[in-house]
Amino acid sequence: MDCPAAQVDATTAREALDAYFSMHPGVRGYVLDERGCLRTHVNVFVDGTQLVDRNGMSDSVGPRGEVYVLQALSGG
Repeated sequence: MDCPAAQVDATTAREALDAYFSMHPGVRGYVLDERGCLRTHVNVFVDGTQLVDRNGMSDSVGPRGEVYVLQALSGG
């Protein structure tokens, strides 16, 4: 799935993700589960720091903040 970088207006990680999903709706299912929570093997970072609030994603995003979404690798 193509997930290009984008600039959005947001003050929280949740707002940033929701804004991105409105531009790229197909990505939502890869990041969030059916309840709207982060999938287990997805990590989100704001300015290089992993989210503290994985449920509400209320971590602050500054005006020039960067949000990265990464799929964690698992297995052996």
